[in-house]
Amino acid sequence: MLSWDEFHQDEKATPVAQATPKAPEPKKDVRQEVQEQIKQVSKPAAPVAPAAAQAPAANYESSLDAADEKNNADALQQAIDDLKALDVSAGLEELEGNASRVAVDDKRMINCRADLNQLVPFKYDWAWQKYLDGCANHWMPQEVNMNADIALWKNPNGLTDDERLIVKRNLGFFSTADSLVANNLVLAIYRLITNPECRQYILRQAFEEAIHTHAYQYCIESLGMDEGEIFNMYHEIPSVAKKASWGLKYTQSLSDPNFRTGTPETDKELLKNLIAFYCCLEGIFFYCGFTQILSMGRRNKMTGTSEQFQYILRDESMHLNFGIDMINQIKLENPHLWDADMKEHATQMILQATQLEIEYARDTMPRGVLGMNAAMMEEYLQFIANRRLIQIGLKEQFTGVSNPFPWMSEIMDLRKEKNFFETRVIEYQTGGALSWD
Repeated sequence: MLSWDEFHQDEKATPVAQATPKAPEPKKDVRQEVQEQIKQVSKPAAPVAPAAAQAPAANYESSLDAADEKNNADALQQAIDDLKALDVSAGLEELEGNASRVAVDDKRMINCRADLNQLVPFKYDWAWQKYLDGCANHWMPQEVNMNADIALWKNPNGLTDDERLIVKRNLGFFSTADSLVANNLVLAIYRLITNPECRQYILRQAFEEAIHTHAYQYCIESLGMDEGEIFNMYHEIPSVAKKASWGLKYTQSLSDPNFRTGTPETDKELLKNLIAFYCCLEGIFFYCGFTQILSMGRRNKMTGTSEQFQYILRDESMHLNFGIDMINQIKLENPHLWDADMKEHATQMILQATQLEIEYARDTMPRGVLGMNAAMMEEYLQFIANRRLIQIGLKEQFTGVSNPFPWMSEIMDLRKEKNFFETRVIEYQTGGALSWD
């Protein structure tokens, strides 16, 4: 094998004549450059020498017969003819429009005409930092040991009926909810947000939503649950179905490939979607279930499932903060969208989401369980709703409410939380250790 030392020795042994420096060529017009490249591709291929005149490679036998060679030649000629007939005007217009360097001031959250493929210079450093934080927070469901959960779930006396109901309802809702969020990100939000550093985080978030859905499936499979029952719960349980249907109505128009922003009406549709999915679905709908499952973990029950939810909560906290920053940035750049009607609509969205989550709490906790009950959860959700309203510049709607579960705030505070990853399974392969045999 050739070493680097030998490489440099060979390089020194064969000196290359110093080329005379050429004067810099004048910069070509983008249209002229592309047209010249197409002409080069369209040139007819050089004639192939007869087989007898070519020196055959050692131990090589051609697998092509005369008919195959003719078909290949015809296919190549067809490709050349198609390139000659290619209409490059649309592509050239786009290239010319993006030919100049992107300035920071050219970047915008929506309806931006700057080149979306140019990541730098950054305008929103907070978006890039959240992308880096998300990458540093990578985890996989298989790394969590589920043995204790399996033993507890299979033990007829391990959990009460109310505790089993909580586990099943939450896995049923969340396995659907994270898929809805991922679909909305991929089919609507990514296409309509026109800032590359924000798009970079959205790609990361979409992957994390896939990991969350994987985590719920992993819990369901590990516990030996009826997968059909759990995954179809959003069709069959009214409180679960209402939450899913409420979220879906805010993404139906945006998921249409023909939907475009650029008018006050369509820009408001996008803003409503962001509020629905970040402030309501991820910012309110997840909190009852997270509180219930994490409360079980605090009582040393379903510790593996609780650990999965701790990882997910950490991700969702980042998603929520990113979404609120994005909503506020759009408002800042487009103040005409944040009129009285829009403020009223956003307030109603958060109030509706809060009421739906209260109904879900009553459904999953018909009696007191795990040191909590539906009345305590109602106050907690109203406390959360006030926070969401303030975060996007709206007035509180619930007076005198407080947080009955202060330990949830400690878990969600990323600066104070424990190192969840110290309990991860480490017997897995990294990319550099994979075998390709």
